[in-house]
Amino acid sequence: MPRLDNFQPIGAIATTAQGLAQLQRLVDTGIPLSIWVPSHLASTHPRVQTYDRPLAAHLENHWCHYPAWIFALACGAVVRLIAPLLTHKRQDPAVCVLSEDGQWMVSLLGSHGAGGDRLCQVLSATIGATPILTGASHAQGYFAVDTWGTVLGWQRGAGDWNAIARQQAQGKPLQVYQTCGSSLWRTALKSDHSLEFVSTPPLENAVWITEKALPPSLTSGVAWHPRVLWLGIGCERGTSAALIQQAIDHTLAQAGLSPLAIAGLASIDRKADEVGLCQVAEAHDWPSRWFSAQELAPVTVPTPSAIVAAEMGTPSVAEAAAVLASEGGRLIVPKQIYRQGGEPGAVTIAIAQSEQEFIPRQGSLNLIGTGPGALDQLTVAARSALLAADILVGYALYLELLAPLRRPGQMVAAYTITQERQRAQAAIDLAQWGLNVAVVSSGDCGIYGMAGLVLELLAEAGISDLPVEVLPGVSAVNAAAARLGAPLMHDFCTISLSDRLTPWPVIKKRLQAAAEADFVTALYNPRSRDRQQQLVDAKAIFLEYRSPQTPVAIVRAAYRPEEHITLTTLGAFAPETVDMFSLVLIGNASTRRFHDWLITPRGYLATLQQACPTQ
Repeated sequence: MPRLDNFQPIGAIATTAQGLAQLQRLVDTGIPLSIWVPSHLASTHPRVQTYDRPLAAHLENHWCHYPAWIFALACGAVVRLIAPLLTHKRQDPAVCVLSEDGQWMVSLLGSHGAGGDRLCQVLSATIGATPILTGASHAQGYFAVDTWGTVLGWQRGAGDWNAIARQQAQGKPLQVYQTCGSSLWRTALKSDHSLEFVSTPPLENAVWITEKALPPSLTSGVAWHPRVLWLGIGCERGTSAALIQQAIDHTLAQAGLSPLAIAGLASIDRKADEVGLCQVAEAHDWPSRWFSAQELAPVTVPTPSAIVAAEMGTPSVAEAAAVLASEGGRLIVPKQIYRQGGEPGAVTIAIAQSEQEFIPRQGSLNLIGTGPGALDQLTVAARSALLAADILVGYALYLELLAPLRRPGQMVAAYTITQERQRAQAAIDLAQWGLNVAVVSSGDCGIYGMAGLVLELLAEAGISDLPVEVLPGVSAVNAAAARLGAPLMHDFCTISLSDRLTPWPVIKKRLQAAAEADFVTALYNPRSRDRQQQLVDAKAIFLEYRSPQTPVAIVRAAYRPEEHITLTTLGAFAPETVDMFSLVLIGNASTRRFHDWLITPRGYLATLQQACPTQ
């Protein structure tokens, strides 16, 4: 099931049994919908909610409760229903319209700002509908400026966003000044983007990605604020939330920092029940991190206090807590003590800046088999999961093959063919950070793919709270067999000739067993620039047990434009014609060639002849 956490809960409305049936198709794929229908349809489905008032009145009462809506109605009817409810594109929910025959889905409202295009693409893929996207960013294939930091948890700050968005849509150059946060978002940009990354503060008409508040002298431009600031706070018992908030506001203003860049607050665990602190954190929906005195005491800080050490068991609370919460980040504001005349209590506050922004949601891992390379060989589930992912991780070539499917704004992390462990660990780290990660493997991810390695690393690290889904794909052996006819109709096996991870004596033993047992055998990773002899040896082993006339096929790049198939025999087979993009398939004793097909009989005809010997 594709993860759509950003859109939950999703409201859905149908007014006919046919429309309800289409919404139910989405539910059956695992998409959680809160479906509303008129009361006369309640008996047709047990898990729907009903309304008795006019639909417009019902929608008005529930409009703000859902970040996304799916209507199984006519577009015109939906437009008339939602028009009185619209306020601003930054606040309105995403709206998609599903035709009552399930063939079309329209991204009607909030196409990129609210994620409507993404939602439309993912939902369409799950049921085989055609998505209809009309936004400029989709049509031109650019990463819309007002969505750059959405999946990274950035907060959209001040500025004329409409003017900047128009400038980008017109293809005019934009200056970008980034002082904090990840640069991973840049991997979602097209190679011909019109952005200019500058290292000095721009004077006007630029995009700032910063922890700073925009300077008053700036006349134009917009700001994204990655959540990198951690507030370390200590306070006297009973200090009010109002005084703590005043201390925060005062400290940020003095340092020129934006409150939108705050990730959360931290303190000593003895303050976890401090009412004022908890109220401030809850008011801003900030996470709180509490540390013991034993954790805080070893942290080196600029202003340790013997008085604090005597009372709290650590020479620093605010500074040390800020550093620990930021995971070793830089302390950019040493502790400040704030009091307000006439009000009881005192607040000590320090600010540390983390290297990596805080993403306020749980990530996930989808381990996806992308098939032989042609996009029409992707499974429906794999396509849906790929479209839903925030970032695709994989071998560079496989990511290139998926490029036509990528959404504008979808990030990538590309690795070379020998960096399997690095990409698996990176995928886990990204998911733990808060991203929905798709790890792509060609063919099936569980057959010489990335699924096993990722799961091994998760088991080794004891990580069990990360959502993981394995989505199968068409393996190379299936793709090659389909191009050849029916060579796998009887027992078969697959053997990789790569000895990078498996010792050659072990591979040789398996080859001998397969050859002697008369398995149809598919050889993966048959030959590379550095491995020339293994395939020669494999041929010799099979010739010990099989006739030189045994059919052999070399299938290179199945289902890709450069596909090439060679049909030969075991005796005539030339190993030097094979490369790593090929799969070698060796028939068994009964495999035969008919025109351009290879057929391995299962025994049906022999069984029929035994049963009816006179025919």
